[in-house]
Amino acid sequence: MNPDARSDDRLDASADHVVRSIRADEWPAAKELRLAALRDPVAHLAFLETYEAAVGRPDSFWRERAAGAAEGVRERQQVVAVAPDGRWVGSVIVLVEEAGAPGALGDVSDVRQGHLVAVYVRPEVRGRGLTERLFSYALEWAWDVAGVERVRLFVDERNGRAEAFYRRFGFMPTGESVPVPGDPGARELEFVFKRP
Repeated sequence: MNPDARSDDRLDASADHVVRSIRADEWPAAKELRLAALRDPVAHLAFLETYEAAVGRPDSFWRERAAGAAEGVRERQQVVAVAPDGRWVGSVIVLVEEAGAPGALGDVSDVRQGHLVAVYVRPEVRGRGLTERLFSYALEWAWDVAGVERVRLFVDERNGRAEAFYRRFGFMPTGESVPVPGDPGARELEFVFKRP
């Protein structure tokens, strides 16, 4: 996959949505989708941020966030599903965690790995295969561009719907968990997908 080519946008034959990496100048769409995600009824289980905190951030924050996860960036990538009308309807971000360095949750891995975060698909397009397409694209980027050995994610133990999807897609539980930030009585379960 060529992450620097805008012609790499993908159109699945069974759907009319394009799945691709974002561009730095698309920060307004990235902001709008993130705020929509934070208003979702299960946002408290899926995200470590609140709508109230995010909505108050200045545009400079959203510009930097988009630029840091845009096509051509090697440390992270935001992948989106775009509807025919141009509206962003889903997203996932891949963070690259270096071997021996603290990961997104402060833990240290012995391998270079990807870490999927900020998974969201708008309710009106769920169940149409967009999450699978977002994950497939994200994993391809992780293998081909970032060169990681595995990709992991964490899911709140109370988010059974998300956990079922991750298992169905092929992520396997490691048996490791961490406390949910701000809610030490709940756990985030680690799942991994190893490079084929």
